[in-house]
Parts: sequence; C-alpha cells; structure tokens
Amino acid sequence: MVARRKVAVVGAALSDCGRVDDATPYALHAQAARRALADAGLDRSLVDGFASAGLGTLAPVEVAEYLGLRPTWVDSTSVGGSTWEVMAAHAADAIAAGHARAVLLVYGSTARADVRAGRRTGTLSFGTRGPVQFEVPYGHTLIAKYAMAARRHMIEYGTTTEQLAEVAVQARANAALNPEAMYRTPITVDEVQSGPMIADPFTKLHCCVRSDGGAAVLLVAQEYVRDCRRSPVWVLGHGESVSHAAMSEWPDFTVSPAAVSGRLAFERAGVRPSEIDFAELYDAFTYMTLVTLEDLGFCGKGEGGAFVEKGRLRVEGGELPVNTDGGGLSAQHPGMRGLFLLVEAVRQLRGQCGERQVRRGDGSLPRLAVASGTGGWFCSSGTVVLGAG
Repeated sequence: MVARRKVAVVGAALSDCGRVDDATPYALHAQAARRALADAGLDRSLVDGFASAGLGTLAPVEVAEYLGLRPTWVDSTSVGGSTWEVMAAHAADAIAAGHARAVLLVYGSTARADVRAGRRTGTLSFGTRGPVQFEVPYGHTLIAKYAMAARRHMIEYGTTTEQLAEVAVQARANAALNPEAMYRTPITVDEVQSGPMIADPFTKLHCCVRSDGGAAVLLVAQEYVRDCRRSPVWVLGHGESVSHAAMSEWPDFTVSPAAVSGRLAFERAGVRPSEIDFAELYDAFTYMTLVTLEDLGFCGKGEGGAFVEKGRLRVEGGELPVNTDGGGLSAQHPGMRGLFLLVEAVRQLRGQCGERQVRRGDGSLPRLAVASGTGGWFCSSGTVVLGAG
C-alpha cells in the first residue's frame, strides 16, 4: 500500500482571455496547458492524470488527444462552475493515494466569440428535460433562479440591492489593479443600480461578463516539487457538496451548498475561516459572493449585506480581499469559471500579482487562501483550502 503523499499545485496559467476572436476552444486549452507546464518547469511526459469538462463528445478523451497526452487517470466530472474545485479535490486524492503522480486540469471556452459570430446564443436555459421541465413554463431561466434566491435573502434578512451592488463595485476596484481584466474602469453603486434591469433585483452590472479564455493548473506529488521552477502551493483540504436540481427541492434559498463543502474543507485543512488571508469565490451574480461569504463562515447567516458594504472585499484596504483579479463580474467569465479561481489563488500565494498583490497586516505575503466554486443555480459546490509553500 502506498503511503498518502502531500499534494501541491506547481503550475498555474491562463490562456489569452477577454476578447479572443481568432482561436478555437481546443487552442485555448492547449495554450493554457503549455503555459502551466512552463510555469511548473516540468515536461508533459510526467503528466499521467488529466481532467477536463465541457468540450468534445468524449471529454476529456478528445482534449487529451489534442494535447498529445495518454493519461492513466482521468476525470470528466461536470457540475457547472464548481467543476474545477471538485476536480482538484479528486486529483489531490488520487495523487495522495498513489494513483497518479501529476494531474493537469484544463479548461477553455470561446463563449463570447461564439455569440458574436452567431455560432451560439446566450445561455438562458439548461433545457426542458428532467426536473427542470416543471419550471421552464414559468420563465425559470438561469438568471431568474439566481434572482429568486437573492430576493428571498432580501425578504428574510433585509439585504438591500445597494449592498449587492457593493460586491460589483469592489470587484471592479480589484479589476482596476489587474492589467488582464476585461473591464477596469471604476464604477459606483449608483451606476450599478441605474443600469438596465436583467432579472429583478439584478441590473446588468450585478451580472458577470461574457468572455473568452482558458486556464490550467498542474498538481503533483510532493516528491516532484523539488524539480519545479516555482514555490509549491499545498492543497490543505477540500470538500464538495450538491444541493438540488429543481428549485422546489431546495430547502432554503438563502443557504448554498458551500455551507457543506466549506465546512468539510476547513475541517480537513485544520484551519478556521478567520485564518484565511483572501478568498476566490464564484461570482456569476453579486448575490453568489454575498451568500458564499456567509456559508463559508466569514460572517453570520443574514449578515452578508452588512459585511460587504464596508469595503472588506477590496485588495486595497479590505479585511478579506475577495476575487482579487476582479472576478467574473469584471475580469473574465468564459463559462465555467472555477479553474480561474484556483489560478488566481496560486498566483497570490506565490506573490506574483503585482499591483493587486494581497499583503497581510505586517506586509508579508498571504499564507492561506480558499477557492470556492458554485455550479448550476447553487446546485453544487466545491471548496479548496490552499497554503503557501
């Protein structure tokens, strides 16, 4: 029996992101993968594990073939935006158990370019089969489901649209420090509130951007860390959870599955939320950030509105910097954004983020981070706690 090994992220990279009109999704996968391997300083021959979702009829077989890989461990778990945190958890377990030595997680999408070129339309619905068939006739588009949940929180706890707007304002403030962010011009609460209504209570700036882009992360067993170019970022703990598919089966619209995945991740890492230096949270809509902060334990249930309105999420002067690259609300959001959370968390822990670099109170680099992805309409959650090497 192989002893369980420590697992580290040693490679993290993005492909070209934002407005990319001249690349295929496969090309963005390949670009991100090459950059992650170069970041790690390891040859692709070491990679014996591969995880991918969202592209091809036989994902991840087709993408692995495109990249010239022949893995002996694969994962194609697809649970929406939380896919990549869940995959990272699976990969870490596989490496720790000796089933793989190096696992590459890759994603790429031309969601924006495809709409622009007429190859697809905006994703308003996930179809009419299965449990959702009972909701579609009533106008339950994807955004409507999130809007319903946000409205429930407002009714239960007095959360205001101005407080939700603060999430977008602070995400944009962080994006202003990120030269790779798609939108960097500062915005105000009034500007968020006065935008066109998309689904009450969400105006346009309460919603994520649509971009192109890809990301990749390489995880390895501890014995390979010494061969890498970068300092390792250790996987300390992780958790995953699913909640519902039909909104009628969701017990409480104000509680996301991050309440379970977060608890598991922190327990397994042996750390408390109060010890975390910054957080990368899935933010397709402003309410997602607010409720995930509550469910991960950074504030009490119903206290998210008061927590975010005090500027706590900003890189500059914030008590808990959140979505330090600008998040899906301002930086990039090509579809399933969970892998971008891991890339940004790794870069921050390594001290590679320049003007947007998070610092602790004494000026030192951060030591602990959490990345928490959300899938579907709060249907699934994956949470990973990471520590600097």
